[in-house]
Amino acid sequence: MGVNTPAEITEIWINNGVKKASLSIGKMLVLGMLAGAFIGFGADVFVLATAAGGDAFQTMMAKLVGAALFPVGLMMVILCGAELFTGNNLLTLALMDKKITWGQMLRNWCVVYIGNFIGSVLLALLLAKSGLFADAAGERAMAIASAKASIPFGAAVLRGIGCNILVVLACWMQAGAKDLIGKIFAIWFPIMMFVFAGFEHSIANMTYIPLGMFLGADVGIGAFLIGNLLPVTIGNIIGGAVIVPCAYYYAYKK
Repeated sequence: MGVNTPAEITEIWINNGVKKASLSIGKMLVLGMLAGAFIGFGADVFVLATAAGGDAFQTMMAKLVGAALFPVGLMMVILCGAELFTGNNLLTLALMDKKITWGQMLRNWCVVYIGNFIGSVLLALLLAKSGLFADAAGERAMAIASAKASIPFGAAVLRGIGCNILVVLACWMQAGAKDLIGKIFAIWFPIMMFVFAGFEHSIANMTYIPLGMFLGADVGIGAFLIGNLLPVTIGNIIGGAVIVPCAYYYAYKK
């Protein structure tokens, strides 16, 4: 067959979990920094694509274009090789199969999350100093940062759940493809869907919000870390580490 079955994908991700949990801290950190930057590039093109004003139709089309460009970030993470916290939420499959321990999983999550944060913020600083975000683009970046920091805690959790259900499904689906083009299309549509739907991705927000802050958005550190990043991360974990892997482990492995 040209694709792996869901049962085979389950085994692939269990083995991936073992490999990821076995990486050294240095490799987790470096690959995490790369992943943060890769996702940040997706955030960058989304901001630029949606910067131009217009009527409701033009705004909707701009959002669609931005959503269609954003998936390049996860494509680079998976196809170039990097460590992304939200995708690594699937390590719970290896945990449920008793191939890794809680300590190994949490070690991976914490180090990769820190690496993602460093890479994302460094990219945001680079973009803010690049001159690309003058005028309308800068105003759009600041508006996005302010809007994200203003989402109520509960709504941010729910948007985080919806986001990472789709992100880990993209990671899951690409493991079913056996060729490069199949993997690209498997990643593309779920990620495009979450961006267009307005869901919240913790790692993308590590670029979106600092970029706006560096450009002058009235967003404090607390509003960034506690107001947005905390609830979105909680939601991402629920969607990506609990809902999807638990359902598939029960269906195809238990």
